[in-house]
Amino acid sequence: MACTTLLVGKRATNDGSTLIARNEDCENGTFNAKSMVCVETADQPRTYTGVTSHLTIELPDNPLRYVCTPNTDPAAGVWGEAGINAANVSITATETISTNARVLGADPLVAYRPASGKPGDAGYRPEQPGGIGEEDLVTILLPYIRSAKEGVERMGSLLEQYGTYEMNGVAFGDVDDIWYIETVGGHHWIARRVPDDCYVAQPNRLGIDYFDLRDALGEQHDFMCSKDLASWMAANHLDVTMGDGAGQAGELVEGVPAVFNPRQAFGSYTWLDQVYNNPRAWYMCKMLNGDSPDFCGADPKYGPESFDIPWCFKPAAKISVMDVKNLLSSTYDGTVYDPYGLQGTEESRHRFRDIGINRTCECSVLQIRPYAPAAARGVQWVAFGSGPFNTAIAMYANVRDIPAYLDTSLEVSTDSFYWTNRLVAALADPEYFDNMEAIAGYQQQTLADGYAALAATDAELQQMAQQKGLNLDAMDSADVMTALEASNEALAEKVRQANVQLLDSVLFTRSLNMKNAFGSNDH
Repeated sequence: MACTTLLVGKRATNDGSTLIARNEDCENGTFNAKSMVCVETADQPRTYTGVTSHLTIELPDNPLRYVCTPNTDPAAGVWGEAGINAANVSITATETISTNARVLGADPLVAYRPASGKPGDAGYRPEQPGGIGEEDLVTILLPYIRSAKEGVERMGSLLEQYGTYEMNGVAFGDVDDIWYIETVGGHHWIARRVPDDCYVAQPNRLGIDYFDLRDALGEQHDFMCSKDLASWMAANHLDVTMGDGAGQAGELVEGVPAVFNPRQAFGSYTWLDQVYNNPRAWYMCKMLNGDSPDFCGADPKYGPESFDIPWCFKPAAKISVMDVKNLLSSTYDGTVYDPYGLQGTEESRHRFRDIGINRTCECSVLQIRPYAPAAARGVQWVAFGSGPFNTAIAMYANVRDIPAYLDTSLEVSTDSFYWTNRLVAALADPEYFDNMEAIAGYQQQTLADGYAALAATDAELQQMAQQKGLNLDAMDSADVMTALEASNEALAEKVRQANVQLLDSVLFTRSLNMKNAFGSNDH
């Protein structure tokens, strides 16, 4: 399993933005090259077929334009992963999550099954398409939604119709709300709105730990679910609530507690969670709530292996894009679990799965800014490669042209943001402390350049609006798009130059420490 998600509600961020972010991590032994692209309405397919599932879906007319970060090599499918559309709705898809045998027995995953035999022969079995999955979701969801809640509604209807071949969590954001949906078995699902003053730290484990069926099957203010969730749970004895069986609300809905814990009912509690999943949630929460007795002191309530770390918390201080990027790049910095650290032992430093792992191929922090006009509201902070060694570029999303530096070739090249970051990481890793100062300086300066570029371009747009009478809420204004694209291009060029300097630095350091080094003064 792969990926780590961090979601931050608008009242928990420093500027009132909604932030949804995720590390897209490759499977073991693979490194997927990623690009950032704009998909025009004319280029969006009207009939879509998944490579993994062989499932064909007819898509609606009138799709929205959007940006996303697909695989450079389309052989395995699109894998759009993260993006923002022309209605300023964001998506990050997906966080692979866990489940248990009870759930899969009650509603099996819908896996692709190839044809067996030949038509007309005895025992012939036709091909069975699989359900929808991570490969497909950005393509079949993002162009058709105008709010975060609509994202849940569309995904839920597709899950009920086609099913899924894997367990996933997907986040949607707009200027007001963040919604997070988790699949439950092959066709069922639950979703919860992230409280405005909270963040969610989500590893590869089913996360939602509080659910109100009355709201989900009624007003849907904070919860949503598949229409038959309660009756399906009751029929398959999936409720594990102790006590009188009525849960916290003291009442039942179709034989199921009105308020229950989905993580207990649908999720996993395994040794793998203790070393692979729980520590990532613990570290992010510890950093964002460091003064809380939940995570600090002689006897904190939660530790790195705790199964019951709450799904959402109010942070101790408001959270910025920079904070999100740094957390998703972390390797348990400052603890005995840091593989680059000097604390603990060799065993403790490799005990848990890192957040900023070597096989991260892309991380996007998707920011919807309430103070910006609609045409400049969505910003996708894009990072390629392993988080401890890379940076994020602030790209306005309402554009048609993407800087060439983000168009990754399949051949290794220093003309590419992706490949340069891969090279820097591979060279810097063996001499981490020798390179740390250069990398930290590079990251701080390039992130600062991103903040500065947004502020300058926002001001330029306001000046243009006054001088030319432009409508800055018009998403298709050619003048506005030209300004946004120029900002993106200029910032990408700044980062390219910084990457050249950083690569030069880490290459020099690595070269000095080659095993065949020898000098005349060595005698």
